[in-house]
Amino acid sequence: MKTISLVSLTGSFAENKDVARDIRLKDILPTVSKGKVIVLDFKGINGATQSFIHALISDVIRQKGIDVIEKLHFKNCNLTVRRIISIVIDYMQESF
Repeated sequence: MKTISLVSLTGSFAENKDVARDIRLKDILPTVSKGKVIVLDFKGINGATQSFIHALISDVIRQKGIDVIEKLHFKNCNLTVRRIISIVIDYMQESF
């Protein structure tokens, strides 16, 4: 299992899609490709854009299939961030 503290990379508002892409490419994809769980820790993050979450996880789901969700753990999300994550996951499920 690998844990990524996002606030140190994004600040209190996660909006930079380039940062999301870098996290996806450097951390998320290599970890789930090894069959391991990755914990995305949102502690200290007050909000996020849908485009940030989309850039963070959509391509992972597209490449690895919807079951990869079991390897992605979202920790310390406030209600707003949790809803955005759900929207993105629901959208990706519809594409399968």
